[in-house]
Amino acid sequence: MLKITSGNSQTSTRLTLEGRLAGAWVKELEQFWRPMTASQRGSLIVDLRGVTFIEETGKALLTEMWREGAELIGNGCCTRSIIQEITGSPLPTSSIRRGMK
Repeated sequence: MLKITSGNSQTSTRLTLEGRLAGAWVKELEQFWRPMTASQRGSLIVDLRGVTFIEETGKALLTEMWREGAELIGNGCCTRSIIQEITGSPLPTSSIRRGMK
């Protein structure tokens, strides 16, 4: 199961994810995210601190989101490792943002 919660501020939109980013839940996140890119205000922050598992298709979607300018926030060694793989950052950080296109 994956719980997706969104919140907006004047400068950003935050997606908070809780649960497993796997199987049908990856498609659920994609269907939630794609329409919001057209009307999104400011930057997108994807909060992965509540995610317990990320499978390969989930990683691919997060990569696409990051390439579109999303900031990925996570904790825990596995989630941070996946974020570092996506961003190519060797830094042991929990938050990486790619510049907007």
